[in-house]
Amino acid sequence: MAGHEERLRRLAIYDPAFLQAVLAIHPGDVRASGLDPKTHTLVQLSALLAADAPSTSWHCTATLALAVGATPDEVVGTLVAVAPIIGLGRAAAAASDIALAVGYDLDAALAGRNGTS
Repeated sequence: MAGHEERLRRLAIYDPAFLQAVLAIHPGDVRASGLDPKTHTLVQLSALLAADAPSTSWHCTATLALAVGATPDEVVGTLVAVAPIIGLGRAAAAASDIALAVGYDLDAALAGRNGTS
């Protein structure tokens, strides 16, 4: 893998061979990013949320983040961190899928709510 300066230069000049290689990277290939698996997966979760990807992708990626060592607090923290950028509506919509992924039955918790916040 090329160093960060080389990768930045090749991205900046829109190097066709480098861009083709980047586009061919499998999303699960942690080596390509140079990040540890947990960070790699949390960054992917952020991108999926920002891109308004299908909810199944949020759920699967959050589940994968837990499998590679992220805590439920880190997964939810990722959602909270991107909420001001993606919008509160999108963050609220993602909350139930993220809750399911971290093992929290949000529907049951809301059903037991007594009307107070």
